[in-house]
Amino acid sequence: MKRELALKIAGQSLLLLADKALYWPERKTLLIADAHFGKAAAYRALGQPVPHGTTSMNLSRLDAVFASYPTSRVIFLGDFLHARQSHAPATLAALHDWRQRHARLACTLVRGNHDRRAGDPPSTLDFEIVREELVLGPFTLRHFPTPQESHHVIAGHLHPVFRLRGNGRQSLRLPCLYSSERMTILPSFGDFTGGHAVAARAGHLICITDGSGVWSVPMA
Repeated sequence: MKRELALKIAGQSLLLLADKALYWPERKTLLIADAHFGKAAAYRALGQPVPHGTTSMNLSRLDAVFASYPTSRVIFLGDFLHARQSHAPATLAALHDWRQRHARLACTLVRGNHDRRAGDPPSTLDFEIVREELVLGPFTLRHFPTPQESHHVIAGHLHPVFRLRGNGRQSLRLPCLYSSERMTILPSFGDFTGGHAVAARAGHLICITDGSGVWSVPMA
């Protein structure tokens, strides 16, 4: 089972990882969209019975990625924290422990809509904060998937998913990367985040992951 899928986007060699992240080997940079850390804590603060430990599990996934792929910089494409309630002590403690383990890693957040409500990560996490977009090589990195003429946009926000259908009535929705000529939308890195269904279109690329493997979807 393949844990990575080689892609060529805007002339750059990239790897889509089964952990729902995009790795840029030339820059030793990891791109992550929609982590939504502390979402479960925010729901529990509203009295909703949701699981504990989602932040720690997602941070452990990041640790595993760093162990396999030399990474000097990670760029979060918006929605790092889910809500104001995500500043819960347990969530912040897990984030600070993770940051201490990777103190030499450069971390950048391109703000998304949830970041405006949740607030920026604490200054003690030592993040570079970018208001709307970051231009890096041939790419414009942003949260909202708005195409540009000058650069290929890599974005998040939509949490794209693709529905696989079997011969009967079986179906399965899986997170996916969705790419066209001018724009690539990453899957949501965070668990417990839902998704927006996308459809196959000629000339577009869809790559799905179930967390353990990653595959491209053949276009009709």
